[in-house]
Amino acid sequence: MLQIGPLRFDFPVVQAALAGYSHAPMRLIARRLGAPYALHQVVLDKSIVQSAKAREKLLGTLSPEDHPVGGQLMGAEPLQFAQAAAILVEHGYDVIDINFGCPVKKVLGRCRGGFLLSQPETAIEIVRTVRAAVPPHVPVTIKLRRGLDDSAESERSFFRILEAACEMGIAAVTVHGRTVRQRYTGRCDWDFLARVKRHAGDQTVLGSGDLFAAHDIQQMLAQTGVDGVSVARGCIGNPWIFRDARAVLSGQPLPDPPTVVEQGRVIREHFELTAAIHGPRMAAKLLRKFGIKYADLHPMARQVRAAFIAAMNAEAWLGVLDTWYDPRRNWPPGVRKVGPGGRFATGPVSR
Repeated sequence: MLQIGPLRFDFPVVQAALAGYSHAPMRLIARRLGAPYALHQVVLDKSIVQSAKAREKLLGTLSPEDHPVGGQLMGAEPLQFAQAAAILVEHGYDVIDINFGCPVKKVLGRCRGGFLLSQPETAIEIVRTVRAAVPPHVPVTIKLRRGLDDSAESERSFFRILEAACEMGIAAVTVHGRTVRQRYTGRCDWDFLARVKRHAGDQTVLGSGDLFAAHDIQQMLAQTGVDGVSVARGCIGNPWIFRDARAVLSGQPLPDPPTVVEQGRVIREHFELTAAIHGPRMAAKLLRKFGIKYADLHPMARQVRAAFIAAMNAEAWLGVLDTWYDPRRNWPPGVRKVGPGGRFATGPVSR
């Protein structure tokens, strides 16, 4: 079980908020393949507070299937953060997640995201105002990295924010085991995640970082003692990671990688869900980057990736599916993705 405030899940693996990716169709695909909870891609508080047009474009309409869903916010001003949180609740979001972890240079330059790990007083005030702005039954959660950098001062700031947030009643904390300065380079420090969980006690803690296969998920849970994990880059183009993790965590054998035909069915479903919201032309544009990631699981990944890159409209995008995922062809087995650039054909995977 995984508990986030009043929400209880039968499976401790969730889909992270992924900037530019975790739109409603991606979340629905993940849910259909086993994810019990997913978060909307991060939105800037200023955008949805100051512009009704931006608000509708960024937040959209939630379908009945897309629950429970978290809305992740990023910003720098406590009052504006709180106003945006209230708007998310009005739009039907079940959880408010505060981003104190984004490592993007532009975000840091505007004193948002991971920068706030160096400003504990501001970060704590943001948590306080957000918690006060939304109804008591709506969980508030936070996303952190293990510090701005490797300094002792950064670590002290991390634990100061964590302790204050727990005292104010946050429902869960997600911790990525890299520093902000690391971005996505080097190994994620899972030992730090274990320290956080020991320090937090009964507080719900989710771990994040270097989760690209079901056995990574299993190993993080066992090694760190965290209550759950948040899968980020590892589920882009690979929503089957949730299916695989459900099997492995229940003691069943790791399922075979999805066949080319199964991949094609899910990719087409992703397109149709996106087209229903944005129309076919925009769907092809939005899903181009997804197609490139989906291609990693195809036995002829290089050619399929090139085909998706070259597809500039809906007809061409669907043509890639018709050609490279044709159910009438005798395709080799699908492959398994085991890292940001790694692929493995069959069998179990370990870190």
